Amino acid sequence: MKKIIACLCAAALSVSIAACGNQTTSDHTYPNTVLTGEVQAVTDTSVTLLLGELTTQEPAEGGQQPPELPQEGDGAQADEAASTETPLEEGTASQEEQAATGEKHQKPSEGESGQRPEKPSGEKPSGKPDKKTDSESETAETTETASVDAEVIETAVDTAPSDLLEEGDSDGEVPELPNGEPDPLAMGGMTTFTEGEDTVTLTVTDDALDELAGLQPGDVVQVETNEAGEVTTLSVINLDSGRNGGPGGGSTSVEQGTAAYTLAADGEYTDETYTSTGDDENALRVDGAAVTLNGITVEKSAGSSSNVESGDFYGMNAALLATNGAEVTISNAKITSAAQNGNGVFSYGQGTVVNISDSTIETSADNSGGIQTTGGGTTNANDLTVTTQGNSSAAIRSDRGGGTVNVDGGSYTSNGLNSPAVYSTADITVKNAVLTANNSEALVIEGQNSIDLIDCDVSGNMSATQGSSSDINVHNVMIYQSMSGDAAVGTSTFRMTGGTLTGNSGDMIYVTNTNSVIELSGVEIVNRDAGGVLLRVTGNDASRGWGTAGANGAQVTMTATDQVLDGDIIIDTISTLDLTLSGSSTFTGTIQIVENEAGGAAAENNAVVTIEAGSTWTLTGDCVITSLDNQGTINFNGHTITLADGTVLSE
Repeated sequence: MKKIIACLCAAALSVSIAACGNQTTSDHTYPNTVLTGEVQAVTDTSVTLLLGELTTQEPAEGGQQPPELPQEGDGAQADEAASTETPLEEGTASQEEQAATGEKHQKPSEGESGQRPEKPSGEKPSGKPDKKTDSESETAETTETASVDAEVIETAVDTAPSDLLEEGDSDGEVPELPNGEPDPLAMGGMTTFTEGEDTVTLTVTDDALDELAGLQPGDVVQVETNEAGEVTTLSVINLDSGRNGGPGGGSTSVEQGTAAYTLAADGEYTDETYTSTGDDENALRVDGAAVTLNGITVEKSAGSSSNVESGDFYGMNAALLATNGAEVTISNAKITSAAQNGNGVFSYGQGTVVNISDSTIETSADNSGGIQTTGGGTTNANDLTVTTQGNSSAAIRSDRGGGTVNVDGGSYTSNGLNSPAVYSTADITVKNAVLTANNSEALVIEGQNSIDLIDCDVSGNMSATQGSSSDINVHNVMIYQSMSGDAAVGTSTFRMTGGTLTGNSGDMIYVTNTNSVIELSGVEIVNRDAGGVLLRVTGNDASRGWGTAGANGAQVTMTATDQVLDGDIIIDTISTLDLTLSGSSTFTGTIQIVENEAGGAAAENNAVVTIEAGSTWTLTGDCVITSLDNQGTINFNGHTITLADGTVLSE
């Protein structure tokens, strides 16, 4: 599928290229050619690729097209469905259950679904949809049922966003790559990508920009260039396995499974109950409709997920899924899920908006967040009570493609390992809420995304012995880039104004393998672990894939305004910190630059400190920093500050 290039800042471009290790940046132009590469970064007008080669294992003689392509006689031809408004025959997805592991700290094993969601068929009038039975799923006939509630559509098809098949795409043709060859994966073959050494930045023509959608770092693409070496055509390559033949990097198509009940016509529904026990099945799906739901009950009491990433990215197996530009307003609802990979309320895709208020959401299995937003969707939540029990089940959760989340009021509690109260690969704002993670860090931001908290009470309690990343660091807030492709490379932003931030174990804030902006104002910060530091800005051992050891430090700009800071700050030699104390801020603690454990090349300006008038730094030990601009007050307490030029400051 062709994708729109997402906009990343120029800083993201430089960071991405730097993360390539021994790879070299090429100034060579590539006119009138076809190139294959892994996306490293994108800007408004260009794409940076790590060039490489595709290796294809052709299908065995007599092999069939995969089930996602229509077969003669299966009742799934797109043209026929569009013209007759007849529901398509329900596809069959693999029911092999995936083991649920870490949130993003350790990606779950990739599932193989082999079932591409078909384009939804035409509408059909009915009342409240009946739950489909096995016999009903084997037919494609239109049926009518009576109800006084509203008009809805019953569908037994794996519904997916209509933009999955863009204008000009043919549902019955094997996709082609820019070089004119059939996509080997669509023909049943196996394709892998092997990286080379050259990284190249290519300008994308205006016409190509209009045709593209949602390109992410980590995608493998094939591009065609014109005489000037500009990209005119770009296609994402579906891979069976990842770089160098290793494990794959993610689900390659939108897989949303089926739904017990689907609402695809505008309407209002009150006091209805929607249930599901099926595999890969939503209890309720709202597909492209403007729907108001009041006092409803949604129960996803059973049903396994055949593909964890499809559940995480696209809402398969969620209790309630809004998709395809749906506008859903929910109030006074009770939503429960006991299914693995069964997120509570899921908002997927550009133009999809979920407004939910005065409702309760409870999930009990792994990989089952409370409210989940991906693919550019929007979620607005007011006064919710959200509780999750499983591992990798953040109360407020986002994933690949991100989106916008606004929360005002309510309580959001997670109880599993690797289950922060908030996990952000989106722009998430929370006001006046209680955010509690009982067995995890409280907050996580991945990549070029943000968490903005206003007057919230936040607490975390990450285990030092359990969880997928406790061996790397124990902390209350983590800001990082996983390099999984789920979050764009760029600047992570954490802002908190007012409220409380309480950590029961480890460091208060840990930043690695990303640029980050941290702004704190009037927050009561409490670290109950005497051994934890206030801020740790360092590289990591890369055992989780978070960059390359020795080159995966962090760059942090931190501003404290009218803020009390208490605790030490540690920066390693490949990382940087620019700290500003402003207003009436006070900082009690030391700053230390330590050697990077992998021996990476030292960065300049490791620790730059600015103390504005009215702010105070009280030392609790000797400090080593790069430079100091002091317009405020320093209480040395018998200690010294040593600058990079050798200057030693003391009382």
